Amino acid sequence: MDRKILVVDDEKLIVKGLKFTLEQDNMDVDVAYDGREALEKAKNNNYDMILLDVMLPEIGGFEVCQQIRDFSDVPIIMLTAKGDDMDKILGLEYGADDYITKPFNILEVKARIKAILRRVNSRRSKNTEAPSNILVSGDLRIDLDSRRVFIENREVNLTAKEFDLLELLITNPNKVYNREKLLNLVWGYDYPGDVRTVDVHVRRLREKIEKNPSEPKYIHTKWGVGYFFQK
Repeated sequence: MDRKILVVDDEKLIVKGLKFTLEQDNMDVDVAYDGREALEKAKNNNYDMILLDVMLPEIGGFEVCQQIRDFSDVPIIMLTAKGDDMDKILGLEYGADDYITKPFNILEVKARIKAILRRVNSRRSKNTEAPSNILVSGDLRIDLDSRRVFIENREVNLTAKEFDLLELLITNPNKVYNREKLLNLVWGYDYPGDVRTVDVHVRRLREKIEKNPSEPKYIHTKWGVGYFFQK
């Protein structure tokens, strides 16, 4: 089945190159050239992935990412300026799953897209085969099949990577994982990012599932080691 990708960038040559290359891999590519158009298309279409530039007219890429997260957990890869670590961190803060720095190698872009889509496919096929699998801890309820999370019966919208991280921790309660291990298990051994990615996602998770993120009930820090889920 063809995958539907939205490419968002105000540089038309970049959009044209990405569209041409991805279509060679039988992907259905839609395009947008500003933030407002991107939001409109994200609301009205079911995309398998969004490539989203940081610097956009009308509405900036970070705000677009944040608004998309209000209604969708579609994987988002941010396209950031080369070497701008703050862009990468902010992208993750606003709900992006990954980032690629410009100027980029088109083969790297394709590899990163395929890696994420493979993980999504694998999880979906696993979910169709497995019986309903719901985990409960205190006020927290996680449906692993539908990838939905509830706190006191109120649904919480997590990004794909936030859910993957929470699933790993809750299915291995009280097991302490160092940041390097979490990065490898959740993002993959070929992921070029660093351990700050893990810290950002843990912080975002706590903000979403903890009543008091500074005194967490579920996701705890083992100082000098890493993180664990306490049942």
